[in-house]
Formats: sequence, structure tokens, C-alpha cells
Amino acid sequence: MEIPLLDAQRMAQDPDGFATDLGRAARGSGFFLLENHGVSADLIAQVLAQGDAFFALPEAEKARIAIDAGNRGWAWEGSEKLDPESGQVDRKEAFNMGLNLAADDPRILAGEPFRGVNRWPDLPGFAETLRQYFEAVHGLGQRVMQAVARDLGLPPGHFEKSFDAPMATLRLLSYPAGSATDGIGAGAHTDYGALTFLLTDGVPGLQVQPRGQSDWIDVPDVPGAYIINIGDCLMRWSNDTYVSTPHRVLPPPRQRRSIAFFLDPNPEAEVACLPGLGEAKYAPISGAEYLRSRLEATYG
Repeated sequence: MEIPLLDAQRMAQDPDGFATDLGRAARGSGFFLLENHGVSADLIAQVLAQGDAFFALPEAEKARIAIDAGNRGWAWEGSEKLDPESGQVDRKEAFNMGLNLAADDPRILAGEPFRGVNRWPDLPGFAETLRQYFEAVHGLGQRVMQAVARDLGLPPGHFEKSFDAPMATLRLLSYPAGSATDGIGAGAHTDYGALTFLLTDGVPGLQVQPRGQSDWIDVPDVPGAYIINIGDCLMRWSNDTYVSTPHRVLPPPRQRRSIAFFLDPNPEAEVACLPGLGEAKYAPISGAEYLRSRLEATYG
């Protein structure tokens, strides 16, 4: 299974060629790597450092901002089960944030789904750094969605209004060192949203399983490059033209840190078969309804 390395600079220099290469990966492995993406290495290092500081806090301090119904805050080790059928709980902890909104934002006051106030630890620079990173990767995600539209024969701006205020989640992750006898870091699963943008610290563990096959394949590490994969929402949106591929994280040989950005659409965005992709296999659904169905399966 090929996981190609794409150059983000081609999105401006050769947009049609980039879109074609992206589409080939999206129909094949469902994964690709993206280099020269424009998110600064210094900012990425700051986010990893802030994650280290957060996960080193006493458990009681992290529990003050335990994950809430808006999918924001701390998820403790053992709180998630991405592969319920296996009976294994995930050996990881995480911190989630979303679109940064004030408590009096009209969308929150109106009870719009998956809108909430981010929950921050008392750490200097933590909130500011993560907000800056969220904005940077959101912008990158919007540019990649333009390439998705091109590949699917749509105007480049087709998805713009569906992702201008997304239900995106920025997630810091920490996996403790372990061995094969220690269970699983993250159970086998497919991602829920449109696109996932993942950066790791280079410690191995991430594997993908080509659909219809039993073998698992290690995802290559290219320092500084994003690992990007298609999520179930975009697979549904594309009427199964694109592939959302199962993946998992094995217990790493030493502590493993990663930064995941899950690009979900706006809550009200209609996820329905796109033009020109054949007879619809799925009924239309809102972005919020789809995300809720997936989170309920994970958290029970």
C-alpha cells in the first residue's frame, strides 16, 4: 500500500496536478504525507512542549477540566475505547480544544451543537499557543479542501462555507511506553471527520490496515510532514469515492507524543452525496448529527 509524500507548495504552483495526486491517495490508501505545509516548526515545537507540561500536571489538576459534552478538556487514560469489539481500552491520555468562542457567543447561547467554551489548564502560554496552532492548521485544512473539491470536479470554493467555523478538534496525545502485552495505545478505528492532520514526535506505533486485508502496515515518518487521512464523513460525502482506512496505535517503545487536528465541518453543513458521484448511498445528514453518532459510540 502506497502512502505518498505530497508537496503543499504545489497547491499554488500546480493546483490541478496536486489535486490529482491527492485524489489518487484518497481513493487508494486513504493516507498521504504533506511537506512544506507552512505551519512553522517553532510553533509545532511549542505545542509539543505545552503538551508535555500539561500531561505532567497532577491528575487532580487535570481532572478540573475533564472532558465535557462539548468534547473539550482532558480525557484520562482508560476513558476511551476506539475499538469496542476488542474489549480493550486505549492506553493514552489527551487534551481537546475546539473553535475558540466566548461564553456569550450567540452560537453558544443558542445551544448550537458542539459549540462550547474551551477548558484551559493554568499553564502560562498554553491557551495562546494552542489557539495559534488551531488557526494555522484550520487554514491549511481549508486549502486542502480546495484540492479535494478540484479532484472531485467541483469549484475550488465548494466546501468553503461548510468549513469556515468547523467543529474541528485539536487534540494533544500522550501514549505511555509499553509492549504488545500491555494492550493497545489506540484501538483500531477510522476517523470521524473529513480530514485528519497528524504530527508525531517520531516514535513509532501508528499502523494502517488496507481495507479488505488482515496485515497492518507501519506509517512512515517524515520529520516535519503531516500525516493526513480521509475520515468517514468525507468518505460518506464523496459517496465512497474516497476511502477512510482503519488505523491503530501500538504501545510505543517509549513515551509517544502526537498532535492531531480533526477537521469536521460546521454543525449545520449538509453531508450529502456530491454532484457527479453517482446514485447516493447515504441519506443526507448534518455535520453535527454525524459527529454525535460517532462520539456516542466511542464514549458510550
